[in-house]
Amino acid sequence: MDQFKEVSQNYTLPEAIREAQRCLGCKVPGCKKGCPIANDIPDWISQLAKGNFGNAIEIIRSRSNLPAVCGRVCAHERQCEGNCALAKTGKHINIGKLERFVADFDSEAGLDHDKIPEKTKGKVAIIGSGPAGLTIAGDLARKGFKVEIFEMEKEAGGVLLYGIPEYRLPKEVVRREIRRIEALGVNFNLGVTIGVDLTVDDLFDRGFDAIFIGTGAGLPRKLPIEGTEHPGFLQALPFLRRVQLYNSGHIDRSEVTVGNGDRVFVIGGGNTAMDCARTAVRMGSKEVTVVYRRTINEMRALRSEYEEALEEGIKFMWNSNVVKINGGEGNDLSSLIIETEGVEKEYPAEHLIGAVGSAPAARIVSTTKGIDVDGKGYVLIRENPYGMTTRVGVFAGGDVTAQPATVVHAMRDAKKVAEAIEQYVTAVKLMQSISN
Repeated sequence: MDQFKEVSQNYTLPEAIREAQRCLGCKVPGCKKGCPIANDIPDWISQLAKGNFGNAIEIIRSRSNLPAVCGRVCAHERQCEGNCALAKTGKHINIGKLERFVADFDSEAGLDHDKIPEKTKGKVAIIGSGPAGLTIAGDLARKGFKVEIFEMEKEAGGVLLYGIPEYRLPKEVVRREIRRIEALGVNFNLGVTIGVDLTVDDLFDRGFDAIFIGTGAGLPRKLPIEGTEHPGFLQALPFLRRVQLYNSGHIDRSEVTVGNGDRVFVIGGGNTAMDCARTAVRMGSKEVTVVYRRTINEMRALRSEYEEALEEGIKFMWNSNVVKINGGEGNDLSSLIIETEGVEKEYPAEHLIGAVGSAPAARIVSTTKGIDVDGKGYVLIRENPYGMTTRVGVFAGGDVTAQPATVVHAMRDAKKVAEAIEQYVTAVKLMQSISN
């Protein structure tokens, strides 16, 4: 597990205060505008600069249920830090690292700031415990709703736990944030698959006033490449999940076939492709190459992720496509045919990992009447009330609706849905009281 040790190191207390004191306190803060959830960044940085850690975390938590996560995995260089007034000088405030420091300091100190209201406003079921589900659970629990989360895995966290590698997001950090949400009175039902063990109708029969679907997009997208049926071809999310299960001691090393001196190619240009490539290195692969169909300037991955990948010895092939997989014996491939700018060449390889996106599974919509999807399987939602599907009382958000692409964007979308659920349930209960 040492090879998966967190790459970015936390600030010390003096370092954090010195960094916070560099903030200009802009009257029109670009950092706040750049934050998808409109975090009051100058306000909490000002409190941190004065040593008021309790005030700082309260301001952060008024907008975010997952600050220790956001401080680590948000695209800060494109969002808050990229819009900092000091960014033009190349000396932006390290907002993400400061947020991470405040959240970690607060948790390590064991402070408790939440006043838990009585659960009298209604009962809401949440399907999935990724960033969208956790955000809605936290927001509604604080507003007085009884919230239950239904998660198919044996541990909560969704993509935060199974899709983002340990070196970027330590799993104990995720578990810590989940424990805080659980302390708000949120009940977790683990190992329960909606669409298999229970249906949406079953949940309504149990007395839930509204249901939120936040199951993400976990179904790998098929690639038009000859030979993908070979076991040496892996999909990104199942690969990252299996590595996490191994790191947690749930499966044996032999069940993660990547590593042990092999040659691995990864298709894709996003952060997930970087995660797969860097994870393959940590599992012991001898040579790792990322194959991307466009140029470096069109790559969706953060530049910082790319630069760290280069430092770890990962190679990149631009304007390239894998056109054929040549299978070998057992779980290993023998080679790949890769086309670069019209020229095909054969490369020896043991594994190929596809990291080019995914789509939602159909378990829930196929077992529930009235929930419409588009041609790609994404759940259709309304603008008013925001997030409601074509089935009254059922809401959806996050990757299952094709809206967000990052953790914080899923959180932004979820916060809007949480407000809509509160308004919907309140209106229904008001109408019921009038009719009675």
